[in-house]
Amino acid sequence: MWKYAIACAALISNLAFAGPKVEMETNVGSFVIELNEQQAPTTVANFLKYVKDGSYVGTQFHRVIPGFMAQGGGFDSNMNRAATYPPIRNEANNGLKNNAATIAMARTNEPNSATRQFFINLVDNDFLNGSARSAGYAVFGEVTQGFDVVQQMATKPTHTVGRYRDVPVDEIIIERVTLLD
Repeated sequence: MWKYAIACAALISNLAFAGPKVEMETNVGSFVIELNEQQAPTTVANFLKYVKDGSYVGTQFHRVIPGFMAQGGGFDSNMNRAATYPPIRNEANNGLKNNAATIAMARTNEPNSATRQFFINLVDNDFLNGSARSAGYAVFGEVTQGFDVVQQMATKPTHTVGRYRDVPVDEIIIERVTLLD
């Protein structure tokens, strides 16, 4: 009976936090991200603008660091910056943590500077969480399918391109992004 109760509680918990899902197809494979609108409404709305306008397509994962994260969405294959919407307010203190398989917004040293770039944590990165001493990086979802594809990105050799370090030698291009029903 207790197993049934635990299963029901888990199902209810999952339904309560279920948000939009986005499939991201790259030239190394696909993965699905479940977004958390309840805890990161501004960040999710911002991310979905880029998904819906199609501008993530053709961008690359331009910074991949094993044991840390894979960052993408902001540069094309020639390392030209992609156009952005205005920056958004940092939602890093929303209760979501920079744990393995979560997706968060990249930003500059200015906390409220995130636009289109995101990163997927390859491991738990507690030092990126918001706190009284740090503005942190806003987590807004989690890779729920295909995390092995993201982990595979970190096995690829990288090099320096201009002033950008940790750029995969063989480009990892976002080929399609689909908002799932």
